[in-house]
Amino acid sequence: MAIILDSLLPLSRPTLPARLSTPFPPPSSRLCTRRNQSFQAFSIPRRNAMALILSTYIFSEVGLHDNIAFAEPSVGFREYIDTFDGYSLKYPQNWIQVRGAGADIFFRDPYVLDENLSVELSSPSSSRYKTVEDLGPPEEAGKKVLKQYLTEFMSTRLGVRRESNILSTSSRVADDGKLYYQVEVNIKSYANTNELAVMPQDRVPRLEWNRRYLSVLGVENNRLYELRLQTPESVFVEEENDLRQVMDSFRVNKVAG
Repeated sequence: MAIILDSLLPLSRPTLPARLSTPFPPPSSRLCTRRNQSFQAFSIPRRNAMALILSTYIFSEVGLHDNIAFAEPSVGFREYIDTFDGYSLKYPQNWIQVRGAGADIFFRDPYVLDENLSVELSSPSSSRYKTVEDLGPPEEAGKKVLKQYLTEFMSTRLGVRRESNILSTSSRVADDGKLYYQVEVNIKSYANTNELAVMPQDRVPRLEWNRRYLSVLGVENNRLYELRLQTPESVFVEEENDLRQVMDSFRVNKVAG
């Protein structure tokens, strides 16, 4: 049975990590003046844009003419706990759950549809994992993770080509005392603009997508657990702090019975 807790960080569960730093700059006060005065230009993170626009509209509609200070909203996180399969994680509170996606659990950003997370589990009847080291060292695990991604992305379309690269592999012992592997890969997909063209010069390859994939691997209950995070490379820098907090929050837990 899975449980979603709506509490923001910090979380009180002793098995989860302490609060990490919020990925947004320190709140700053900005003054909202009369409608006919120009606002000072400033930049905001993508996730906060809609909330800030809505706040500005509300302030102007009620006719607030005096100086008003307001802070950018924080994204915050929710906690997802699966007591049946034995794992838990935090995810951005504005992400939505998608059912029927084929994974044990699947959440995605409602605005950037290529940004999502999922959890995959090995079969309890056919796997006998004792530790994540059964996969070999992190470098070997990274090769297996990349191979699995490329197998899933195989295409029967003519002229499709994938370019992949393992960016990093590492291991860490979390506060629950368990060993976890972390793997980061980049995969680019290219396709011809006219795959049925007879002349080679008419089959020009173009970039379809360019994505970062981040995996966290852990073992418990004789099963291999994999947290998968996907994001376009174009937004990875902006979302990196959030994504790494999700990675650090992933825990595999003993199931009673």
